[in-house]
Amino acid sequence: MIRLTQNGRMLGISIGVVYLWFGFLKFFPGLSPADLLAKQTISLLTFNLVSENAGILLLAIIEAAIGLCLIFNLQLRRIIVVALIHLVLTFIPVVFFPEISFSKAPFSLTLVGQYIIKNIVIISALLLIYQRPYNRAS
Repeated sequence: MIRLTQNGRMLGISIGVVYLWFGFLKFFPGLSPADLLAKQTISLLTFNLVSENAGILLLAIIEAAIGLCLIFNLQLRRIIVVALIHLVLTFIPVVFFPEISFSKAPFSLTLVGQYIIKNIVIISALLLIYQRPYNRAS
């Protein structure tokens, strides 16, 4: 188990709570504000080979698992890589669904666009945890 500094631990827990919360909502159809966006993105990425219901369930499981692993400090380096891949994929709607992401491209974001762009902060925090995980004795 990686022993994080206190700040790194708090950062991991807070990101884990966000992941767990957002993932948990996806287990209940229509409850997540990102439900339709996620379904459209999954359909695009899988060339409609994965049904919307199966795709959103898989996404819910992945997000909840990332959240739990971050909260409980399990497989931290691996889970950060999975989370980073997930977060990079969240930017797909900005490119493929610009009408949903922008009110006036490229600067005026819709609420959905803001929801996506805020992931830059989470990416930065995860990279920080990944690069400096150890509580080192001087």
